[in-house]
Formats: sequence, C-alpha cells, structure tokens
Amino acid sequence: MAHVDPRKVVLHGHDLSYTDRGEGPVVLFIHGILGSQQQWAHLVDAMDDDHRVVLPDLFGHGESAKPMGDYSLSSHAATMRDLLDHLGVDHVTLVGHSLGGGIAMQFFYLFPERVERLVLVSSGGLGREVSIALRSATLPGAAQVLSVVASAPVLSQVETLGRVAAKAGWCPGSDITAIWRGFSSLGDRESRRAFLATTRAVIDIGGQSISAHDHLEDSLPVPTMIVWGSKDHMIPASHARSAAQSMPECRVEIFEGAGHFPHLDDPDRFARVLREFIASDTGDA
Repeated sequence: MAHVDPRKVVLHGHDLSYTDRGEGPVVLFIHGILGSQQQWAHLVDAMDDDHRVVLPDLFGHGESAKPMGDYSLSSHAATMRDLLDHLGVDHVTLVGHSLGGGIAMQFFYLFPERVERLVLVSSGGLGREVSIALRSATLPGAAQVLSVVASAPVLSQVETLGRVAAKAGWCPGSDITAIWRGFSSLGDRESRRAFLATTRAVIDIGGQSISAHDHLEDSLPVPTMIVWGSKDHMIPASHARSAAQSMPECRVEIFEGAGHFPHLDDPDRFARVLREFIASDTGDA
C-alpha cells in the first residue's frame, strides 16, 4: 500500500484529516461507511504522477473528528466543498464508494458547476436493497448491541480466531478485510455514535431510504462511470445494470468475481479504467 501523509484542517470547528498529493486535474476520492482514506491509498502512486489526488476521512471516520451533529449526505457534501475551497480547487472528478457514491451525487446536485466527472463505485442511492447487517443498525437498541460486539474483549477473541484460521490456510478476501478493519474502529463511543448516525441518515429497516432518482433525472449532464463487483453482497450489482438502462450515456464496468470493494479486489484494473475515463472526452470511451 502506498504511503499517505495525512494533514488536518479545521472545518466547522472540527479536525478533518486528508491526504493531498500530486499535480494536475484533481480527483477527490470519497470512502464509504466504516471506511477511511486508507481504502484509496493504493491509488496514490497510480495517479499522482499527472493528477492531484485528494483523499479525505469523512467526519465520523478514520482520523477525522467524530462530533455530535449532522451526518446527512448534504452535510458531508458541504464538508467536501469546504475542503476543496480550503485547497483552492474549483473543479474536480468525484470518485465515491458506497456511501461515498451517495455523497458524490449529492455534491453534484448541490454544486454541479464544480464537477467535471462522476465515478460511482458500488454506490448507495441507486436502489432500495442493502445488506441486513446495515439495516440492523437502524433498529432500537443497536447502540447497546454494538457496544458489546465491538468491545475490546470480543474483538480480541475474533482476531484470535482469525489468526488460527489463517494458519490453517484461510485467506480473507478484500470485503472481509475492509469490513473488519472498519468494524474494529468502533471500540469507542464517539465512533459508534457517528457510525449509527451516518447509517440512519441513509438507511431504514427496509433498506436504503435515500434515492438519487429524487434529484437526478434519466441522464446526468456530466460524464459518469459506474463500477461494481458482480458478487457484491452489500449492495447488489443489479443497481448498476438498472442505472445503465436509465442513463444510457453512462459507462458501466462490472468486475466479475469482485465484491463490494472492486477497487481493492482488482486495483490495477480499477486504476486503468479510472485513468481512461478521466482522459476521455465524453467518459464513454
């Protein structure tokens, strides 16, 4: 994994952690729930020779502050705008994974003049279906349950079982590794509160409660690419296919065999298609 050197800026009275590397057209990568800028770190070396790469930790995630307050898509989008203002960036290609895809679309809805291209990776906001694990976080009592299952003793026992399984030849895939890394970050009350607030802002017990179709009509006026793993068990790949039907100008890349994190399952292909898309005139090359 590439080395990232995070910086911090105070936005809305709280520290926001981010990495800013390279020179050229700006690409802003927005991670998903329980994620952080580290999930994009491997792309820094693949992009920063001729692009300026900005990797933030959303509020409530990673090394950024986890305050009480608004964790809606609009609030996250406004924070991304304020970060770009701080960096002196006027126009950007947005790359959003999962929740980050929903934030990217909300950013485009609020600040369309600042978006050159849109890349949605296993994105939220394109359909109702989402995994039962995330829906369960909206149930009453979820905070109390999470405080137990994410406690240090439980996490330690699971890590021990994982080490035993690894010695027996088990090799966890990208989904398990990324989700476990995120879940293990919920050991403190502030992180759990931020996770639940973020989840409940976009999901209810029936599934995703926010739909991009409320704001975005049949086609987007900026070049758009959707990337999805064919074996995504968090948000089904059918969302990519239905989006392609309603947005025929959109480029769709299905990574066969990949899960919810196609940029981690096949990072070389992801970097290649991303660079091709940014370099193209229309986004459909």
